[in-house]
Amino acid sequence: MDVDYEHEARTLNFLSGLVLGAILGAGVALLTAPASGPKTRRRIRRVAGDIRHSAGDQIEDFADDVRSKVEDAYKSARKRIAG
Repeated sequence: MDVDYEHEARTLNFLSGLVLGAILGAGVALLTAPASGPKTRRRIRRVAGDIRHSAGDQIEDFADDVRSKVEDAYKSARKRIAG
């Protein structure tokens, strides 16, 4: 069980770093791009929204996986206790 937890924690850390890197990279790219202020701000809002939705989907998938593993561990423990 500890190995699964460590794997899940590493996966979450990786995804967090990936999302943070994408946000920072997109921000720097948009701010250094030759465009007018209002146009750049619109692009930043659009990209930030896209990233937010993508990160939310990944976090939901991760939470579903963790929930499933916890339920499996709980069922397994109940069988061992009852058995």
